[in-house]
Amino acid sequence: MIMEWFNVGKIVNTHGVRGEMKVLSVTDFEEERFAAGETLYLVMENAAQEPMPVTVRHCRRHKQFILVSVEEISSIEEAEKWKNALIQIPETQLGELEEDEYYYHEIIGCAVYSEAGEPLGEVKEVLSPGANDVWVVDPAQGENDILVPYIDDIVKQVNVKEKIIVIHVMEGLLS
Repeated sequence: MIMEWFNVGKIVNTHGVRGEMKVLSVTDFEEERFAAGETLYLVMENAAQEPMPVTVRHCRRHKQFILVSVEEISSIEEAEKWKNALIQIPETQLGELEEDEYYYHEIIGCAVYSEAGEPLGEVKEVLSPGANDVWVVDPAQGENDILVPYIDDIVKQVNVKEKIIVIHVMEGLLS
């Protein structure tokens, strides 16, 4: 079986002279993923090399970024080599979610249907603008994306194994 990898961040710059890295986080589980002692994997985009495992030494928030130091990198020179690298974890590190919680990769690609069984399209992206996620659906008919807020009034059924989502089409949702 091929191991799937998931992005949890991207190194956008260095910070200081001791190898700390400025990271743009792309995970809902920052506290868990970047906790001291956790193993992360550094990967250069479009490179054929194996991911480099690193152990988180320390992590702290800095404006819209997080600053991460790892055991294996202790100088600005070493850290600069990883600028623009992705930070990933293997699927074995994902962990279980609560009921009615989903990873983005489970939702993206799901077929979306109305309660009447009408095919509406396929989820192509998940946005996190604030209080709730918004699922961007590539429409089966029409040109404009359908924006589906992930709230109980709209999303009635999610079956990630079958890749099917059933929604209640409220007035204005499809226009």
